Amino acid sequence: MILVTGGTGFIGRHLLEKLVSSGCAVRALVRRQPPPQLAVETVHADLVTGEGLEKALEGADTVIHLAGITKALRPEDYYQGNARATENLARALPEHEIRLVHVSSLAAVGPSTGGKVVTEDTEPHPFTHYGRSKLEAERVVRALRPDAVIVRPPVVYGPRDTGLLAVLRPIARGFSLAIGGSERFYSVVFVKDLVEGLLAAAREQHAAGRTYFLAHPEPMSWSSLISTAGRLMGRSPAVLRVPPVVARAVGYGAEVWSQVTRKPGIVSREKVDEAQCTWTCDPARAAAELGFEARTPLETGLAETLAWYKEAGWLKY
Repeated sequence: MILVTGGTGFIGRHLLEKLVSSGCAVRALVRRQPPPQLAVETVHADLVTGEGLEKALEGADTVIHLAGITKALRPEDYYQGNARATENLARALPEHEIRLVHVSSLAAVGPSTGGKVVTEDTEPHPFTHYGRSKLEAERVVRALRPDAVIVRPPVVYGPRDTGLLAVLRPIARGFSLAIGGSERFYSVVFVKDLVEGLLAAAREQHAAGRTYFLAHPEPMSWSSLISTAGRLMGRSPAVLRVPPVVARAVGYGAEVWSQVTRKPGIVSREKVDEAQCTWTCDPARAAAELGFEARTPLETGLAETLAWYKEAGWLKY
């Protein structure tokens, strides 16, 4: 039995669909009523309080921990939703042998510096509350479950992703935004490839106690994303360059608005700072030890994502 936390989220939904189609016994830990089309066993539990975890873990031999916080009103919310919740889960795991796959993030290590890609041996230097909270969660996992597998995805995209949607909407209207004037590169992974990597981490016995980056071997540049998306949508977007100081002011304004509405938003000063860095990692260890390689090229993944957005009515072009 595989228990999935965060199964109602973007990545989690794809993971559950893959497990169900493969005939695996799977259970989803949920905090609220799941969507009706989620045809899997569900159990209600709260990772922050620990309530219901014992029941959720009953009979499970594998746990894939995807649940976490990616946007918050207060810095402490990141640590509660990422580090403390992970600690509660790790402490609740039974003493007998059970495979824990903890899904962290490239943000836990920080951006690339000096033109070098990040590897699993790079000294972590996260600079956002999100990244620091994910690193703290990793350290909790290593202390409490040293045999756990930690995976660190970079930017994940695909059908149902709202983050990429925000980038693609302006392109559909004929323009795109870029902060500053320099080119930046990002490691990415198509969500269906990531799911395959998570399952490889769950089944490979020699992965116990190891950490892996799960990413496409070829980084994506910001300009290649814009041009590829534009071509697929039949657009030639004009690039509007926003000075960093203006972008940070917009980020601050978005933070104020989030406080007024009491709804955390995706735009913030930290997100603006992240966007000005290069985020590239080396997936060679996952290829060598897990036999995993993200094979979906950017154009193929974007085409499938755009088709889904269009069919779902999320994007018109």
